[in-house]
Amino acid sequence: MSIKTLKTGLLTGAATAVALAAAPAFAERGTDGELKLLLWQAPSTLNVYLSTGVKEMLASSLILEPLATFAPDGEIVPRLAADIPTVENGGISEDLTSITWTLKDGITWSDGTPLTAEDVKFTADYCMNDEGGCAQAAKFEGVTSVEVVDPLTVRISFDSPRPYPYSAFIGAQAPILQKAQFENCTGAKAATCTDENFGPIGTGPFRATGFKTNDVVTLEANPEYREADKPAFANVTLKGGGDSTSAARAVLETGEYDYAWNIQLAPDVLEGMLAAGKGKLEVDFGSTVEHILLNMSDPSPELPEGERSTLKHPHPILSDLKVRQALSMAIDRQLLNEIGYGETGEATCNMVPNPEIYASDNDDCLTQDIEGANALLEEAGWTLGGDGVREKDGRKLKLLFQTSVNAVRQDFQALIKQWWSEIGVETELKTVDASVYFGSDPGSPDTIVKFYADVEMYTDVYDGTDPGSFLAERSCEAIPSPENQWQGENNARYCDEEYEALIAEMAQTSGIEARAELAKKMNLMITRDSMTHLPLIARGRVSVSSNRLGGVHMNPWDSEFWNVADWHRAEE
Repeated sequence: MSIKTLKTGLLTGAATAVALAAAPAFAERGTDGELKLLLWQAPSTLNVYLSTGVKEMLASSLILEPLATFAPDGEIVPRLAADIPTVENGGISEDLTSITWTLKDGITWSDGTPLTAEDVKFTADYCMNDEGGCAQAAKFEGVTSVEVVDPLTVRISFDSPRPYPYSAFIGAQAPILQKAQFENCTGAKAATCTDENFGPIGTGPFRATGFKTNDVVTLEANPEYREADKPAFANVTLKGGGDSTSAARAVLETGEYDYAWNIQLAPDVLEGMLAAGKGKLEVDFGSTVEHILLNMSDPSPELPEGERSTLKHPHPILSDLKVRQALSMAIDRQLLNEIGYGETGEATCNMVPNPEIYASDNDDCLTQDIEGANALLEEAGWTLGGDGVREKDGRKLKLLFQTSVNAVRQDFQALIKQWWSEIGVETELKTVDASVYFGSDPGSPDTIVKFYADVEMYTDVYDGTDPGSFLAERSCEAIPSPENQWQGENNARYCDEEYEALIAEMAQTSGIEARAELAKKMNLMITRDSMTHLPLIARGRVSVSSNRLGGVHMNPWDSEFWNVADWHRAEE
């Protein structure tokens, strides 16, 4: 199966709503028996507000629901809400300081009691309680109040204008809890309510019947689910534990399970398992991008400590745009993907590759051009020496390239070093233990933020579908330095006045289309125009499903079980 085939299988654009409406109708709820799910990292709770783990989010999403969810194309679609509030329909205030949600009428909890706005307000109070240790507190950042307007309406107010107010109660990380069940579990008591946390009452397609922490969850079809003929499965067994290899084998080779999450295997290993013909890959492409950063500051150890990798000293080589362009042109991104990710990745030129509405038309970097790269360096005055290394004004074109210890990344380093040698660049490779490389110790010389190297490589990703905050991390004030204890996010040390103006404009702009146009401009500035960020591979999230399972639509923005009510037994 090709990448094109996989991506075509995802819902896109306005087709999302159509596909949801056209989901299969089953003759009777529960006619397809048992659904067997495998998470090789076992969930420890069914209350997602007490864990940031993806495994807990997945398990709870079978039971609990938010006001709205992200569809595979990144569109926000109603779940418990009647519609999506906007400025145009009056759901978002003109000054952008509040958003008002209206619940669908007639929704009940699995115990038969009605869902009301009081449950929504309670959930906000539950998570915003400082003593509760809510793992999803960031979803409620800037929220000053949540008010019940009437039994089906709730208003959320913010401490300042919020051009993109879709955070609280959006997606599987921020579902609604039943007030009647959890009202005695707030604050410091939150983690002590074992019965509630292991068996939350929900509005979703299934309800919990048993939970063994770090082992297995059993569920049954919710008899109160609002669509009378769904879900198709009568029961769910969600098994945790093991490893990625055994999980994939249980679906693709033995056929013991219907679905296994988060498969992390080499392309050739996966190909061998798929050859058994019992299952298929489920791949989604979101915002995860493996990329290279080119340091715009001088990391030389000859500089005084506190001045290395700061803009007090521009990089003596990489400050030249033509050098940065040549380095990018020499890389064969298609080959990197073939070797490192296969069908689970896709070569890209964008730091924001998805959702589609935010993705720039930018694919020039996908064609390797060694000859063109050599010509650019000649034009920039870098002449080839007798040792095959270019030099200019007595300086060798030599770079230190660092990344974390990781088999795929070491393969990438070796290939890139070879390609750069073909354009006269001498490259020294450095690997750092991941716990150190991605660490936050301001005293360590080997972190991605300290960036005591010329080039570094790692993966970046952002939460949700709107890239505004992610792109704002490239602001001048976000550059790591001794003054901020090396805590900024702008590791490339990129600083541009025009880009700063776009950050400010994005902070005042509402509406998906308008924000998308700004995001495209900003993405192109840091990639195609400045070449300080060299995207390599858009990495896919990978799971596997049995040929006996139908209705699966992978989703990079929300729970993989986002449409589990539509899953059904398929003929092989």
